[in-house]
Amino acid sequence: MYDVVALGEALIDFAMISADAEAYPTMAAHPGGAPANFLAALTKFGAKTALITKVGDDSFGRLLLGTMEKAGIDTRGVILDPTVFTTLAFVSLDSRGEREFSFARKPGADTCIRENELDLELIDRAKVFHFGTLSLTDEPARSATVKAVEHARAGGKLISFDPNLREPLWADLEQAKRQMLWGLEMADVVKISDDEVKFLFGLEPEAGCEYIFNNFDLKLLYVTCGGDGCWYRNARCSGHAESLKGVHILDKTGAGDIFGGSAMYKLLCSGKAPEELDREELEAVVRFASVSAGLSATRAGGISSVPELAEVEARL
Repeated sequence: MYDVVALGEALIDFAMISADAEAYPTMAAHPGGAPANFLAALTKFGAKTALITKVGDDSFGRLLLGTMEKAGIDTRGVILDPTVFTTLAFVSLDSRGEREFSFARKPGADTCIRENELDLELIDRAKVFHFGTLSLTDEPARSATVKAVEHARAGGKLISFDPNLREPLWADLEQAKRQMLWGLEMADVVKISDDEVKFLFGLEPEAGCEYIFNNFDLKLLYVTCGGDGCWYRNARCSGHAESLKGVHILDKTGAGDIFGGSAMYKLLCSGKAPEELDREELEAVVRFASVSAGLSATRAGGISSVPELAEVEARL
């Protein structure tokens, strides 16, 4: 039995560590991908997880496979494909220090997983199924994702969704909106960022949290706002929690995914359905996730930046 099975991209994040006089960056490679980061947090804290994805049968794909195995993520649903390259993401900083993403993904292996390659038995054995929108950008992965979500819903699984907008990966932003809205319609638990709320609905985080919860059939919603904390909502309560303060932020890549995975871990530990959590219980979930994400941002990478459970509990 698995606590959480996720479908989606595993990739290599190249993060800028310096730039020369002509602004050409020196970059460091880190294992990542939103679903993989999400599972890495869960697994680090003791949950049993598995990932369904495709990587290239190349040096980066084999590195990712080894990293996930070392992290404790079950990789029996990971396909090594010699005909496509592992997706690469390049993260640089603009003049304001904000992240800019570029991708080598035309196509990337993660977009090439097909319906008949899905290990649906993994989903059958899971309590929770998690997905994001990067697997909805292109075919055949889009159809494979739809099949996996429908299979999980038919099996009565708790559905977790992260919109995770990366604009450069969409040829048409209206299509991005349609796919993100479809994900919201399918999900029970959603972690969405303030930027994604603005993109979809033109609303600020607090108002967006209320609007989304009241217009989609969700059981639990988090609207993350980086250093400005997180708005949260279920049927019993709503509120706001502060982010971790007093730390030096090194690399925010993957912090949102780690928030989501950490929150899911605490939800599973509660033994309750997400709609049943009272204010005290839900605040504890969000505080734990905020501290975990904040600590992850003090070190580089996604999968490799998840803090130890004892470290999170000490900061709480």
